[in-house]
Amino acid sequence: MQPARLTVLVENTALRRGLLAEHGLAFWLELGPRRVLFDSGQSNVLCHNAERLGVDLGRADSLVLSHGHYDHTGGLSAALEKTGPVKAFVHPAALGPKYARNADGTARDIGMPAPCRDALRQTADVTFTEQPMDVGGALRVTGPVPRLTDFEDTGGPFFVDSSCRRPDELTDDQAAFFETAEGTVVILGCAHAGIINTLRYVRQLVPRQPIHTVVGGTHLTTADEARMDATVAALRQMEIGRLMPVHCTGSAAATRLRQEFPGRVQACPVGAVVEF
Repeated sequence: MQPARLTVLVENTALRRGLLAEHGLAFWLELGPRRVLFDSGQSNVLCHNAERLGVDLGRADSLVLSHGHYDHTGGLSAALEKTGPVKAFVHPAALGPKYARNADGTARDIGMPAPCRDALRQTADVTFTEQPMDVGGALRVTGPVPRLTDFEDTGGPFFVDSSCRRPDELTDDQAAFFETAEGTVVILGCAHAGIINTLRYVRQLVPRQPIHTVVGGTHLTTADEARMDATVAALRQMEIGRLMPVHCTGSAAATRLRQEFPGRVQACPVGAVVEF
């Protein structure tokens, strides 16, 4: 198997001088000769950090979008100026309207910004991922993840209309994964389908290997104690070798995971490099 490396370009935390943090997520994947941008954060912070870290976005072979929320797609227009024409793997629902309900009952738009949607359509060669699909090289995407657990939900009051009457099931939520000598590596955007649903689905798609590393957002920030208990139990049963929960995981959930899996949970701020 070819060597692989993941560099964190956008995340909620940045612990090195000259790097910027924002509420969002973007990873740079190097899989043998292939280069893949996974998500884009919410602004041109992506391009700033990429330049600081010596990452040439112009070398990207492919772009993967985990889902259509602004904090994963808002940096697209700036990124596509750097990449030029590139293959993009995205579920069609990621391009649709997306709203979140505020505490006072009003709604806020949390979908892909219009300039980014336009740039994606004009610049990228878009492949809609309505099923598991090869991105190229060793990397694959899940497409829509089956929702089978009874304790996971999308993680928030999400809707496809501004009147907040039609729930957004976030069918566009997908993960990426690839195989290594140690096991399968799973890359999450927000895991709105549920981290356990996602990992169990990956195990179905790659039944011959254990899951060794899980990196990305888990959207456990709103998880109650019952959901956390069930999540921990399921993770323990799967014997995950390394957990790197970031972005929308939430500090309480991240702390719980560190307590439950000592020595196996790592932080991944902007600038972190993970090699496989």
